[in-house]
Amino acid sequence: MAAARRIVVKVGSSSLTTAAGGLDADRVDALVDVLAKVLDGDGKGDGGRDGDSKGGTNGKGGKGGTNGKEIVLVSSGAIAAGLAPLGLDRRPRDLARQQAAASVGQGLLVARYTASFARYGRRVGQVLLTTDDTSRRAHYRNATRTLDQLLAMGALPIVNENDTVATDEIRFGDNDRLAALVAHLVRADLLVLLSDVDGLYDGDPRTPGTSRIDEVRGPEDLDGVSIGSAGRSGVGTGGMVTKVEAARIATAAGVPVVLTSASRAGDALLGRHTGTFFHRTGRRSANRLLWLAHASAPRGALTLDDGAVRAVVERRTSLLPAGIAAVEGEFTAGDPVELRDTEGRPVARGLVNFDAKEIPQLIGRSTRDLARELGPAYEREVVHRDDLVVLD
Repeated sequence: MAAARRIVVKVGSSSLTTAAGGLDADRVDALVDVLAKVLDGDGKGDGGRDGDSKGGTNGKGGKGGTNGKEIVLVSSGAIAAGLAPLGLDRRPRDLARQQAAASVGQGLLVARYTASFARYGRRVGQVLLTTDDTSRRAHYRNATRTLDQLLAMGALPIVNENDTVATDEIRFGDNDRLAALVAHLVRADLLVLLSDVDGLYDGDPRTPGTSRIDEVRGPEDLDGVSIGSAGRSGVGTGGMVTKVEAARIATAAGVPVVLTSASRAGDALLGRHTGTFFHRTGRRSANRLLWLAHASAPRGALTLDDGAVRAVVERRTSLLPAGIAAVEGEFTAGDPVELRDTEGRPVARGLVNFDAKEIPQLIGRSTRDLARELGPAYEREVVHRDDLVVLD
């Protein structure tokens, strides 16, 4: 933890806002104090505001902090920040009003961060993402390039879901999962999930007799653990379930995770013992298939015959028209689709090269026959292996 150079920090709405909606400036400043101190190499991490730390060393650019550390902040709070200004007393359930609240609140959120980090001479850059921006090859490269360039130029990226345009079909669902995927995207050394609870407990932390779980080395360590799904404040969308799922995604991609409270952020970032530490369970991967597996919502499904299932799952080949038995849903070329076996079980997910209305005429046929009858554009895979991920 202490040696981590590039760190993704995720903070939830409940740690930044009041229960009634609206940003809590003191909470934002307290978080920024910790992050700036860590970047400036202050081992105390106590969030002080003395003159020595103002102005930083990054005011004119430069990479990372004085100690070589870089931080990407995944911040919730846009919708919550927009509630009070729009006269809403609680988070709306309908998507349209959520988008309106996000539109108002996102500007307030970034303005607050900009002003707070300016006290330390640090710049911030806003990065808003939808799943479309990260599952498609070209968009994925653009997102990677933007985040890398911001860090190289000494700016601290502040990432959020683009709630103002995201629909139910293209939402990450919660910023815990987004943070895990961003950690993979930027090749982070550590993911820190900040909550209103100081770690993962083996039951409801408010119940006497429960205890905090200090380390998780694999799924077996959570057998029999009751994990709550709802937060306390009512302004966020996540809960401990989403944080554990985010930890599972990140650690499977080779990124260790610390889960602790926002008040202990400094300890987590400086490698002190705090919260729950999730060990890596997989190896780091440089490709975008993690996004395809966890961030994309299938727009349709293709049923594969037994031979195609074996080819895709065991030999990791592309899916050809001859192996398709059925198609369902409405999708266009480039959309994510689910690949199922003959029993309807999902076995893989991929980006399809044809529209749904084109698939029926391709089913069970060879690419050579299709090219001869329909033209050379049809002599290709329905899903290329580079755009396909096998599901566990």
